Amino acid sequence: MAACPPPLSGQDEGSFAYLTIKDRLPQILTKAIDTLHRHKNEMFEKHGEKGIEAEKKAISLLSKLRNESQTDKPIVPLVEKFVDTDIWNQYLEHHHSLLNDSDGKPRWFYSPWLFVECYMYRRIHEAVIQSPPIDDFDVFKESKEQNFFGSLESITALCVHLQELMKTVEHLDENQLKNEFFKLLQISLWGNKCDLSLSGGESSSQKTSIISSLEDLKPFILVNDMEHVWSLLSNRKKTREKTSVVRVDIVLDNSGFELVTDLTLADFLLSSKLATEIHFYGKMIPWFVSDTTIHDFNWLIEQVKCSDHKWVSECGVKWENYVKTGRWVYHDHIFWTLPHEFCAMPQVAPDLYAELQKAHLILFKGDLNYRKLTGDRKWEFTVPFHQALNGFHPAPLCSIRTLKAEIQVGLRPGQGEQLTASEPNWLTTGKYGILQFDGPL
Repeated sequence: MAACPPPLSGQDEGSFAYLTIKDRLPQILTKAIDTLHRHKNEMFEKHGEKGIEAEKKAISLLSKLRNESQTDKPIVPLVEKFVDTDIWNQYLEHHHSLLNDSDGKPRWFYSPWLFVECYMYRRIHEAVIQSPPIDDFDVFKESKEQNFFGSLESITALCVHLQELMKTVEHLDENQLKNEFFKLLQISLWGNKCDLSLSGGESSSQKTSIISSLEDLKPFILVNDMEHVWSLLSNRKKTREKTSVVRVDIVLDNSGFELVTDLTLADFLLSSKLATEIHFYGKMIPWFVSDTTIHDFNWLIEQVKCSDHKWVSECGVKWENYVKTGRWVYHDHIFWTLPHEFCAMPQVAPDLYAELQKAHLILFKGDLNYRKLTGDRKWEFTVPFHQALNGFHPAPLCSIRTLKAEIQVGLRPGQGEQLTASEPNWLTTGKYGILQFDGPL
């Protein structure tokens, strides 16, 4: 196999990676500091003077981190003992050994962008866990909850759509079922636009109903492998024994509105008997502003259940029941918040790789998962997705992502160049999407 191209990095002045490190990451740190400031009274009420001292310490550590990133200081090892500290420091040491520059120390603008961005979020977590008794404080919780409440109208429309669909799902013929499946896949795709790390933590709620816009959005799907996903699941449904398991795994991205689109899709997969169980994977620590943790997952189901809209509430009751009965299973694993690309998973997290191998289909939501699937490298647009996965093939998989990073593979010859000529920023605005499949056809 040909050598992999170099990773995207902040070295390329004017690139999206460069602008992220220069502007967006400090903006996110500033917002995190501001959040801590605003919760000062709450911390005092809960913990007294110790809470105030802890808040000051966390703010001081985050301010130091912001200064390090803005002045391109060397990237320093993690110091606070946590389940992944040694793995992070080994990765940093390995990265250090690959460098050729004069002082030989990894720096913010000269290291791989994927590593630098993950490192910043891991350092935010370190600042919080170094500051007991507020060491369980999620600096992004407020933003995630605001995203949910700001999207309530769209969430209601989606739950109503699902509940109406459930009335007829058992009577749909194969073609009708396929059309409904495609609709929910596309809703899950466009739900991925609600990314708070892209907006620097500012509001990115879904204000309008996606359902009525699906036809208008179709031309913006650059790779559309929905037929492959349908074939895989519908063939399995036709040939499986009554008692056999069909397992779909969903590697989650954002909480809030996007998570509702994912749960809606998961609900449909069970109700339509295209799957018998769904396994979700989220983050163990607050990550990339809006990524889903177990707290976000449970909180959102509870909010939906407590809605004063009857049909929304019924969705929440059903979803909670799926969790209780084990038809929906939520997994935590520290690998998802490491800087490694996914092709390293068999070595770094063989237990997680073995778990994913149990799936009949894995859906990878969002941009960060795509960057880790493809190594966040400077691939040519036409390189096959299978090749860019660099040996990562635990099970048939599909990336469902709106584009927010300067990486895309598997395009038709000339497609990327044509888009660049008409829209120079097409790779990073979230306007375009993909449903990109890898697996036996």
